[in-house]
Amino acid sequence: MKTYREMSREELLSLKEKLDQQFADAKGKELKLDMSRGKPAMEQLDMSMGIMDVLNSEADMRNEEGVDTRNYGLMDGISEAKHLMSDMMGGIPAENVIVYGNSSLSIMYDTVSRCVTHGVMGSTPWCKLDQVKFLCPAPGYDRHFSITELFGIEMITIPMTPEGPDMDLVEKYVSEDPAVKGIWCVPKYSNPQGITYSDETVRRFASLKPAAKDFRIYWDNAYSIHDLYDEEQDELLEILSECEKAGNPDMVYEFSSLSKVTFSGAGIAAFASSKANVEETKKFMSVMTIGYDKINQLRHTRYFKNVEGLKAHMKKHAAILRPKFEAVLDVLEKELGGLGIGEWTKPRGGYFISFEAMEGCAKAIVAKCKEAGVVMTGAGATFPYGKDPRDSNIRIAPTFPNAEELAAATDLFVLCVKLASVEKLLAQ
Repeated sequence: MKTYREMSREELLSLKEKLDQQFADAKGKELKLDMSRGKPAMEQLDMSMGIMDVLNSEADMRNEEGVDTRNYGLMDGISEAKHLMSDMMGGIPAENVIVYGNSSLSIMYDTVSRCVTHGVMGSTPWCKLDQVKFLCPAPGYDRHFSITELFGIEMITIPMTPEGPDMDLVEKYVSEDPAVKGIWCVPKYSNPQGITYSDETVRRFASLKPAAKDFRIYWDNAYSIHDLYDEEQDELLEILSECEKAGNPDMVYEFSSLSKVTFSGAGIAAFASSKANVEETKKFMSVMTIGYDKINQLRHTRYFKNVEGLKAHMKKHAAILRPKFEAVLDVLEKELGGLGIGEWTKPRGGYFISFEAMEGCAKAIVAKCKEAGVVMTGAGATFPYGKDPRDSNIRIAPTFPNAEELAAATDLFVLCVKLASVEKLLAQ
């Protein structure tokens, strides 16, 4: 089999003619499919409906310490929820955890906002500094980048490797530039590549020597229990204990949630850090809220009981998601393998597959998909400022469509990859 680059111009023109006809046929199907975001499918949401029956008008609404969850109090969360989330996040002490509402993204936004307006542990508020910078491993999570961009923080792209971010670059920026105040991280099954940081990478993070005393690692551990396989699971070293060992106990803000475990709009989210960081955070929380939804926290803890219950539930998610990921990967291999026009990750968990097209083709592929009725995440979204320097990365989200929709969307995607690649080669 020839790669596309090995084909003569005549062969490419002949191939383009066939692909153009296939694309016209695809447009004629008038598809309306969405693979743009990593949303759980309805089948996954239905799986958690039993949580609605845990509490009713006859239920004892007191938590295990006898506090009435219907009333004010327990600003940092009920103890059962703190223990459940601490166990999910790798065995962090429960006193180092604050349980919020439904969204970890809102915690991250609030944390950055507080640093901008009030600083970190007595340091100068970022709004009073001439320059504030954030390191952004990329491809990465577009909503992280949206937060820092909104606050006018300069974002510096850090390339990803199979072990995690390029730590040589991270160490250089952090140690040499006091304007570097943070780094975004999705350390397990990263968005979108599905990479889990190696033990060495985690230890190098823990051992950083920041030029800025208010530097923090924003550790978005969104997929800590989102494994696709029972046997082949990635393991992530627990960052807070590693920081403590390295003499940097305050350097990490960790975030997590149950948004893709139960209901995306009605899970519970948590923040974890050192005792000093937690106390500072609670001080600001006391002005902002008298407490989050403790009834929802109680509902979740009574439903799952413990982290083993959580993990058993996640196996049911995996049984739904695994065939979807494998179906997409099978089509990619069958249709694009050996053609030299694309590479892709094969994650063991998380919510995405990362596709690397030929340089200069990602925007064209996504545009063609949209023209034929399949919405993808915007090309460039996985990079700071929405600018992929190679115009090659595309995030594939296989989770939301049903099997029939997913097959149609994937078939169209590979067709668009072929067509955009041929057009690129003919234009050279």
